Amino acid sequence: MSNLNSTQPMKQLLAGYCGIIFGGLGVHKFVLGYAPEGCIMLVIAVIGGFFTYGVSLLIMQLIGLIEGMIYLNKTPEEFVNKYFINKQGWF
Repeated sequence: MSNLNSTQPMKQLLAGYCGIIFGGLGVHKFVLGYAPEGCIMLVIAVIGGFFTYGVSLLIMQLIGLIEGMIYLNKTPEEFVNKYFINKQGWF
């Protein structure tokens, strides 16, 4: 069993739900501690959305939705290994 503490399953649920609901703004990335990836998603969604009439915001929302579903479909051990130990920032 990996290094699983009591806050990591809660972060998995919170990141998954934030990815589904607020995924376009990168909130789920900030929840997991991936600030650079969250800033990239936020800038693309807000500034890119302004110049593309919201198309890039919709693309970022789709990416956040997919990532949120991926987070929720992993076991806690897989989630910890992939996102806390190996530090995989995208998908």
